[in-house]
Amino acid sequence: MRKPNLSNIKQAKVLAPAKDLATLEAELAEQEDHLEDTVLRLSDYLSAVEMVIKQTFDHRVWVKAEIRNLSSKGGHYYFELAEKDDDGKVVASCRGNLWRFKAARVLAKFERATGMPLERDLTVLLKVSAGFHAQYGFSITIEDIDPSYTLGDLARQYAEMVDRLTGEGLLHLNQQLPAPFDIEHVLVIAPEKAAGLGDFQADADRLASTGACQFHYHNATFQGNHAPAEIRQAIVSAQQQFYDTYQRLPDLLVIIRGGGAVGDLAYLNDYELAALVAEQPIPVWVGIGHERDKVILDEVAHTSFDTPSKVIAAIHSHLAQLVTQTLQYQAQIKQAAQRQLNTAEQQTARQLSQIQSQTIGQLTALRKDSDYAWRSIQQSAQRQVKQAVRLTAERYTQTQTLAHQQLAKAATNSRNHQESIMQNAQQQIVQAQRDSEHLRDIVLLHRPSRVLNQGYTMLTDAKNKQTLTSSTQLYPEQTVNIILKDGNAKAQIIDVNIDKAATETLDAPT
Repeated sequence: MRKPNLSNIKQAKVLAPAKDLATLEAELAEQEDHLEDTVLRLSDYLSAVEMVIKQTFDHRVWVKAEIRNLSSKGGHYYFELAEKDDDGKVVASCRGNLWRFKAARVLAKFERATGMPLERDLTVLLKVSAGFHAQYGFSITIEDIDPSYTLGDLARQYAEMVDRLTGEGLLHLNQQLPAPFDIEHVLVIAPEKAAGLGDFQADADRLASTGACQFHYHNATFQGNHAPAEIRQAIVSAQQQFYDTYQRLPDLLVIIRGGGAVGDLAYLNDYELAALVAEQPIPVWVGIGHERDKVILDEVAHTSFDTPSKVIAAIHSHLAQLVTQTLQYQAQIKQAAQRQLNTAEQQTARQLSQIQSQTIGQLTALRKDSDYAWRSIQQSAQRQVKQAVRLTAERYTQTQTLAHQQLAKAATNSRNHQESIMQNAQQQIVQAQRDSEHLRDIVLLHRPSRVLNQGYTMLTDAKNKQTLTSSTQLYPEQTVNIILKDGNAKAQIIDVNIDKAATETLDAPT
């Protein structure tokens, strides 16, 4: 967008009303006493107000106002106009009407001069006349619109934005980032299905098909009052999605839009959007509009291009240059390696020749030393063999003598040991016979028949399978067998008295 020329702005003429306020106040004061007791209809009162307004403001003046809303019906245009203070608070507002018989001419002139349609949020200089209707209230009739004032206001806002970005150190912040070495991943922010995006994407797809670069597209609206907020949201969400996927930042952020009306591009002159672009941690390349167009994003971007096609051409050129440099580096590395290889081969050949000469001399000396050492080893071995044969014969004789002596001694010891064993065995046999006879006598003394003959009895259980030897095995009403020397008897236990002392003695460990 061209910066408008502020020198073309017309100065508004201030016209005095037909009667000044002091005169009107004096006339009303004179008539006040007569009107106090008069009852008027609303229509009569409003008609009087209409008459006063027509008589007082029956002339045209230039008024500066902001368009808060704009609508049209039947060729007529209806405005909501306002004035705001420095804090953005509305201090005055009214309705305005641009009638059909003047609307086409006035709007066409405005669009030709500014390159943008008349719409809300624009500050305009209006040539108006006051009007009042008893039914519809106060409004102003718009006779003309000065486009040079709007251009000047846009230029003023643009200049203020540049000054603010400069003062905050943001205007050239992104430009201080180094250019990307390798462009592998590119985030692209563009309006959906736009012609500029189609031209960009056609070349980008061919580049992506080679595997040299990947493009990640995100769409946003680039026209209308909500365009800056949507573009900011698209930038933030695109960065976050990319980081969540790749755990790193992309190499480049591209913002593109095809050409259009000056008014369409004016929506991109937004401070918050410009500040966000300036603060990006990666280079931002911008290609918006045609060669003649310029927006605030061109000021803060790392690199600005005239059109989207030139952006993709620059990416292609950057990658091509990178490939060319890589091939050059490859060739230089190859040449340096070949030179080093040739030098190494020459050095190796010289070293090999030196080693061969040194080796021949060393081999000759080693052969002589080896022959001398071999003869010395042979002589020493022969002497050691002779000495070993002599020592072996002597040790063989000694061994035989010692062996005969040990065998004679072992035979004597063996006979003595055998005699001692025989004597011990005979003594143990005699003792065993005595012990056996003693045990036999004890067994005979304690055999059951002899015990029963002496008056003792033996108790067994009712089935005669277990011998009862302890009172702990008995219980009242138990049936037992009594074995006597000449027969058996069955009995029933009436009571059992257990001798605890005897029981403890029997249970005590031996």
